This record gives sequence, C-alpha cells and structure tokens, in this order.
Amino acid sequence: MSATLIHSEKIDTSITGAVAYKVRYHSSDIGGRATESTGLVIAPASAGENRKVMTWCHGTTGLGNASCPSAAPDPASELKTYFEIGSTTEHDYGVPGLQKFIDEGWVVCATDYQGLGTPGHHQYTVGTTNALDGVNIVHAARELPVGAGTQVGTMGWSQGGAAAASLAELPDAAFGDLTLVGSVPMSPGVPISYMRLPHGLAGPPSSGEVPPDGHLFMILAGIQAAFPNDLALTDFYTEVGIKVHANGWNTQPVHHLSDTLARSNQHYGPAMKIDQTKLPALLKAFTEASASRVKARCPIFVTIDSQHDGSVVPVDAQTQYIQDAQALGSDVTSKEYPNDDHFSLPQSCVDDARTWLAARFS
Repeated sequence: MSATLIHSEKIDTSITGAVAYKVRYHSSDIGGRATESTGLVIAPASAGENRKVMTWCHGTTGLGNASCPSAAPDPASELKTYFEIGSTTEHDYGVPGLQKFIDEGWVVCATDYQGLGTPGHHQYTVGTTNALDGVNIVHAARELPVGAGTQVGTMGWSQGGAAAASLAELPDAAFGDLTLVGSVPMSPGVPISYMRLPHGLAGPPSSGEVPPDGHLFMILAGIQAAFPNDLALTDFYTEVGIKVHANGWNTQPVHHLSDTLARSNQHYGPAMKIDQTKLPALLKAFTEASASRVKARCPIFVTIDSQHDGSVVPVDAQTQYIQDAQALGSDVTSKEYPNDDHFSLPQSCVDDARTWLAARFS
C-alpha cells in the first residue's frame, strides 16, 4: 500500500507513559473521492512492536473546522464532554479509557474525520466516509515509530458508533494488511435505523413552533455533502435554513449551531421544509451511507444507554441497528447500561469494551 501519512508532529499529552502525535493523512469518501484527514496517534512511550491497535471514532462535534477534536486543548487525553459539570469545552473530545489502553500497551488512533480541520464540508453521519477515516489513520500510524501491529479493534460513540459499525462492513481493499478483530459501537446513531422506525429521524421539521433538531439539520447537510449530484440543500432547507448553515457550518460547533438554529426558526420563520419529491433520493442516500448493508467482517459488541430510553439516540434506534445487522448474519451481542445517559455511557462501558476487544486478538 502506498504511503498514507502526509505529516506528523509530536504533541504534549496528559496521559502518563505515552507519546502522542498529531497526524495528517490521505483518505477517501463514500464516492471514492480523495480526501485528507487529521487526527491523533497515542502509544506507549517505551519501545515495542506488533502492538494491539484501537481506532476511536468520535461522536458529534459539528460540521467544520471549529469542531476539530485534535485542535482542542490537550487533545490526546481522556474523554471530555460538553455537558460535564464545570466543562469548558465547546464540543466533546478525547478518548474514553485512554490511560488504561496505554497502560496495557495499545496504540490508539483517533481520527478527526474529513472536513473537521481539513478542506471540505464534513460528511456528518455518512458511515462509510467516517469509517474510511477510521481505518486510514491506522495505516498512517503504521508509518510512525510506535510499534502498531496489523490487528485492529475499533470503538465509536454516537456518530462514531455508526462509523465503528460501518468500519466492520468496509471491503477488503480498505484494510490491506490489517485485520479487524472486533467493533464496539456505543449508542450508535445509524440514520437508516431511524428511518425504519415509526417516528423516523425527528418530529415535524417544518413547524415554525417546533424548531428542527440540530442533529437532523446537520445530518441532512452531511448527506448532501456526500451526494452533491443527487441532493441540494434547498431540498430541505428554507432561506432561513440556508443562511444558518452558510454562516455557521464551519465556525459553530454542534451546540452553538443548534442554538442558533432554534432561535432563527423562532425569530425568522421555519428553517426547514422538505421537498417530498426528493424523499426517494434522500432515502437512497441514507441507505448507502449507513451500516447494516452487508454482513460484518468481525464480531460486534453494542453498548446501549437505556436511561431515559436513550437520551440522544433512542433505544429502539440502537436495537433496530442490531436487528438489521443480525439479519445479515453478523455476529452481534449487546449490553444495556440502564443508569447511563448518552454522555456518561462511554466512560461506563469502556472497560467492558476494552476487555471484549482484547479477547478478540490472537
């Protein structure tokens, strides 16, 4: 395989006994278009070889450069979330359980995804694109002096849960000499799983009284970016929505953009009005962008946050993905975490995830 790594630089990390690199590397998207992505590679500082590799697929941060995890303060760190008491971050970043992965000798990769710190609009929730970024950073890590082996496990949360699920469905060509041994989607937000439920992706998207969900607004923008020949923003955004997107996608992380969207919808009028004639093209794009399309190449362990029936990704959407994957013959097991909401789940389940993944390595 040709060189994937474009550039690397050592950065400081708060993880003890670790060395961290920020990397820029070649990748591609669902349409086969060449892209570049950035991210982090963290490894034990001591010499080693043939180390276990875990590639982390992060959750929702936003649509553009203001939402780049590796550009945050102390990015090679444990997971920090926006909703934590005393939080000072505008979006979530870091890797849950990172210190223990390093203590146990793993190499950890953490992609930013294309468009978050690199040119272009981020293809939010386009699982195949996000998954390609997740595997290509491993190819890049193997060009660094960190001892990364060829066996890889993946974990992902929310948007990244869908990416981790999609990573298990990528074709052989994406892996080259790598072997994916297991995937742990945490509260996976798989768009097509929502679409198969009675409530769909969200409530009324065009009501002036009920602002559209910020995640739905971003999902549609991400899908359009991935399928520019089939969909246009005007297929589902009003002039208000176009203005919110144009002025915020690259400068406002998810929560800021969502608040701007809500106020604009109330103050200026509805931000969304979906063109019903475009629904077949939209459904086709959602299907192509989602996991549960082919049998997974490795076992999958889904962790489900069931407090409040799933505070961001509904439990029925998480279990719909499991049912769809199992129907294809995929080896899928799961565990519910009834005392965890969406934002506490990664920290609560990561020890189970790491133990489960470690058992998959030869």
